[in-house]
Amino acid sequence: MSIIKKPDLTDPKLRAKLAKGMGHNYYGEPAWPNDLLYIFPIVILGTIACNVGLAVLEPTGIGEAANPFATPLEILPEWYFFPTFNLLRVIPNKLIGVLSMASVPVGLITIPFLENINKFQNPFRRPLATTVFIIGTVVTVWLGIGAAMPLSKAITLGLF
Repeated sequence: MSIIKKPDLTDPKLRAKLAKGMGHNYYGEPAWPNDLLYIFPIVILGTIACNVGLAVLEPTGIGEAANPFATPLEILPEWYFFPTFNLLRVIPNKLIGVLSMASVPVGLITIPFLENINKFQNPFRRPLATTVFIIGTVVTVWLGIGAAMPLSKAITLGLF
């Protein structure tokens, strides 16, 4: 159990720091207008500038013309469906494949109820949620990479 020490807002040194804008997020200064008016627009405009810069520097290339009379050798879904596509492709029983995909949202819904007693926001103090997030991310990336490989290497990625 830890003891939380509240800051003494009558301390002149602390008030001088707060007057300079130092530490406002830690000592209860309101988000309006500091964060919402000054910091958020800078972050939003910076993100838009990065996206526009990347789009200008590397425009999307136009692929080959579509031929309605020729089926391509391998048809892949969009990249964000690769993990689920790989699950359906690798699991021989399609019902089990669909149930495994349905178990993902069910598992994500149960995590807040399992961690209901945890009042911390720090990921290092929330071991269950952090572990589920890290394992889920690794499995998703692993399945996504395997979806672009032949079926014999879809699970092992050719590593073993």
